[in-house]
Amino acid sequence: MPDPPRRQLRCALPLLCALLAAVSAPCPPRCACSQAARTVECTSRDLRAVPRGIPADTRTLVLTGNRIRLGPESLQELRNLRNLSSLVLRDNRIQDLDSRTFSGLPSLRSLDLSRNQLSVIHPEAFVVQTGSLRDLNLSRALHNPSSVVDLAASLRRGSLEALQVLDLSHNGLVLLPAGVFGGLEALQVLDLSHNALRAVPEEGLAELDQVLDRVPGAAVLLGGNPFTCSCSIQPLAAWLNRSWSLVQDAADLRCASPPALRNLTVLEAAAALPLGCPRGPGGAPRALQTSYVFLGLVLGLVGLVFLFVLYLNRRGIKKRVFGLRDACREVWEGYHFQTDSDPRGARGSAGTEA
Repeated sequence: MPDPPRRQLRCALPLLCALLAAVSAPCPPRCACSQAARTVECTSRDLRAVPRGIPADTRTLVLTGNRIRLGPESLQELRNLRNLSSLVLRDNRIQDLDSRTFSGLPSLRSLDLSRNQLSVIHPEAFVVQTGSLRDLNLSRALHNPSSVVDLAASLRRGSLEALQVLDLSHNGLVLLPAGVFGGLEALQVLDLSHNALRAVPEEGLAELDQVLDRVPGAAVLLGGNPFTCSCSIQPLAAWLNRSWSLVQDAADLRCASPPALRNLTVLEAAAALPLGCPRGPGGAPRALQTSYVFLGLVLGLVGLVFLFVLYLNRRGIKKRVFGLRDACREVWEGYHFQTDSDPRGARGSAGTEA
């Protein structure tokens, strides 16, 4: 039976070997590594690709402030990191995301692509084999607002059923495409703050309702958008009254125009709008419905006046019609007379008969 000190030594040997292996694990040049946290950080190193030699057990990789292009070489380096759970690619001037760019990272849970210049996003750019992605940061990531169309397709087809946090703030979005959040079944936080939304139509509000109704406690952020507080803001105000507790920054939803309502909250501005703005039962503003009815009445009145004028002048109109008919008859008879009296026409007809 081995003595206790020898037994303790045997138990400590595996731990000592693991510690020595961790200490001797290589770190890529120009990067800082933490073996305890399994983190590799390469910040502002002017890297053009994912560095080689990243330890295979790395869980967090930070590549902020470089010029990394996600080409074949970088993708191959990423595919070697099977345990990577957090990838930070902030501020790398990335413009394109190809199909299944991150599919080789089965453990990826958090992806930060903020402060890039995305202009082309493949519909399957965010597909991860295991569907493990939970947090997607795209703040200041879109090169122009039109990129939201590509983004919408990638969110619908990206196998993001488990995504919980989506940050789309500071992207200049002017609208929410139909069905953009349709496949995000587990979304808990949606950040749409500081964009260019001037109003949210009823279709967009229906999209937000779908997000908020799926998961208990889900929340959305809409502050910092330049809302135009005209009659078109009424649907948003009514939605805020219903969903006040689910909008984390509801008090920050303020009007940017018109000048008379600037800096008022959306709810304050909705209460200050004219009486013509309340909504009718058909969904369109009542003032708009009234204007359509008034236009129809005016056109009908104009038609009646026109018919009445024709009726009053029926005799004069009849006389003018008869005069026009007689004039046309005289012109026609004169034309035939000139044709019959022309000798060349007579000779021509005689020759024809011969």
